[in-house]
Amino acid sequence: MADQIFEHPRLAAIYDPLDPDRSDLEVYAAVAAELGARSVLDVGCGTGTFALLLAGRGFDVTGVDPADASLDVARAKPGSERVRWIHGDATGLPPMRVDLATMTANVAQAIAEPADWTGTLRGIHDALRPGGHVVFETRDPAKRAWLRWNREETYRVVEVEGAGAVETWCDLLDVSGPLVTFRGTWVFAADGQVLTSDSTLRFRERDEVEAELVASRFAVREVRDAPDRPGLEFVFLAQRS
Repeated sequence: MADQIFEHPRLAAIYDPLDPDRSDLEVYAAVAAELGARSVLDVGCGTGTFALLLAGRGFDVTGVDPADASLDVARAKPGSERVRWIHGDATGLPPMRVDLATMTANVAQAIAEPADWTGTLRGIHDALRPGGHVVFETRDPAKRAWLRWNREETYRVVEVEGAGAVETWCDLLDVSGPLVTFRGTWVFAADGQVLTSDSTLRFRERDEVEAELVASRFAVREVRDAPDRPGLEFVFLAQRS
């Protein structure tokens, strides 16, 4: 079940305007080009920004996401007919054979339950052609990014076209081992509505992720630094073995 930030129609509609800088996606587009991929499965595609970027560059793209509201936003964007959109997750994909699977931004960490994570990796494995690759990122737990997830550091007011001014901030709720739970809040000036969304991310150690990939029949080819966030994240590149 998707978090409200992705599932509530009003929040899904402002997701892109509140996060307009998606230069991080160029890293994944570059990997797709580097590997010579022609077909891509975008797991956790959300509002479709990356899927549409790839489709616009000639890739055959499938986007899968559990949030109906986010997919509605994606389907309404120009060029959306170039992408195959699937409501669901990687554990229940139809038969396919793609060159590359991606999980951008927080997708991998948002799959917090171990059984769901294992099922996701195995579903991706089955969706890849023999020798196909998966690439995704996770934050380095040692950097403790959650220490900055508070109202003082995250508060802002954004003027959103069609929605008016929106106040938003983040509050850290709980840190229990590798699980970090936080709450996003949005206040719509137009009518005063206040919406919240609680999310939990799992911060996995590098060796833990590598072991899970191997157990899911992947060969870890490389663990890279995130060029747009140096020293803060691991970018895993693995190949279906």
